[in-house]
Amino acid sequence: MKPPPVPLRVAVVLSHPTQYYSPWFRWLRAHTALEFRVFYLWNFGVTTQRDPQFQAAFKWDVDLLSGYDSEFVPNTAVDPGTHHFWGLRNPSLPARLAAWRPSAVLVFGYKWWSHLRAIGWARRHRVPLLFRGDSHFLGRGKPGLGVRLALRALYAQFAAVLAVGAANRDYFSALGVPDRKLFFAPHSVNHELFDSAVAAHRTAALALRAGLGLTPETRVVLFAGKLVSAKQPRELLAAFLALRRADAALVFVGDGPEQPALAALAQTALPGTVHFLPFANQSEMPARLLLADLFALPSRGFYETWGLAVNEAMHLGVPCLVSDLVGCQRDLVSDGETGWVFRASDETQLPVKLAAALTALADPVGRARIRAGVSRRIAGYTYAQTTAGLMAALESLTGGARR
Repeated sequence: MKPPPVPLRVAVVLSHPTQYYSPWFRWLRAHTALEFRVFYLWNFGVTTQRDPQFQAAFKWDVDLLSGYDSEFVPNTAVDPGTHHFWGLRNPSLPARLAAWRPSAVLVFGYKWWSHLRAIGWARRHRVPLLFRGDSHFLGRGKPGLGVRLALRALYAQFAAVLAVGAANRDYFSALGVPDRKLFFAPHSVNHELFDSAVAAHRTAALALRAGLGLTPETRVVLFAGKLVSAKQPRELLAAFLALRRADAALVFVGDGPEQPALAALAQTALPGTVHFLPFANQSEMPARLLLADLFALPSRGFYETWGLAVNEAMHLGVPCLVSDLVGCQRDLVSDGETGWVFRASDETQLPVKLAAALTALADPVGRARIRAGVSRRIAGYTYAQTTAGLMAALESLTGGARR
């Protein structure tokens, strides 16, 4: 008789608690028997700190820590954060990993001192490594030979790699990760929060519309996120202004360095067609997204490695307009089926696709068809699917035997 499988103990190394991963960890604890602990290297998001791109101090207003096992590893960095290599400096991380005695280590990213130390510790102690990241080559091409060789050597250290989508899988394949090590674990969000059936969300969205003076017939385009040039909010505003449509409105939700230029440009808009709302915390986002008939994410290339706001919008039934350089595009947004896609390399395409979207959404039949396609597509991007990929990767570490 074969002995029963030995439960895996997975140490998860992650920079800080986020509104995207914490609900997944909670779901993982509630729906699987997997034993895991998350080792956080920075307390951003759970304490009030300033985000330089939002240009505001905040902390997330959703629960990021309960329902699963985690600990904060002291960070001794002079300037803590994920914006530079030394921003995650956690000297006690190897000792804490050793004390917990994991049978596998899942690392999110590699661009920080502590992550490389965790990888080194696992290799020295022959603890299998798993990697999760969402990089791609869209909009920048492959790096130089030296960088490619370094990345090939890095990814060769991992026994399994979790790919979040098509562009990300192509990235890993181009850097030498064999198919047998690649497992599809899609980017997903907490669809229980982003549920259009929640009456409070709809009530708040209707109140927002009324407050902005928008009629039920007005087709609303929404941009939500950091107002930074890489997300191309100015290009979106210029495309909207070029259409000169009185039956549509563009709403920006967020703060950032592009805001003054956007406000100045918006002065040329038709009255009542361009609006600005401040940064919205996570619990407020469902209502902001339900305000929209169309969510726009026109970002350039490698900046937008995925675009999880697209997942959030689609769970609420909102179709999306994205550039072909947004990481999630090939997976989630098919032109004319679940939204609209424009070529970032062609500056004439954004206004054309925006006009097509607004025309289609003004037609009840076209709007219903697109929204049905959105619902079908996003149904495959939930915590259950992400977990299935993780569990398959873990099973592969010992050929599925786990003994």
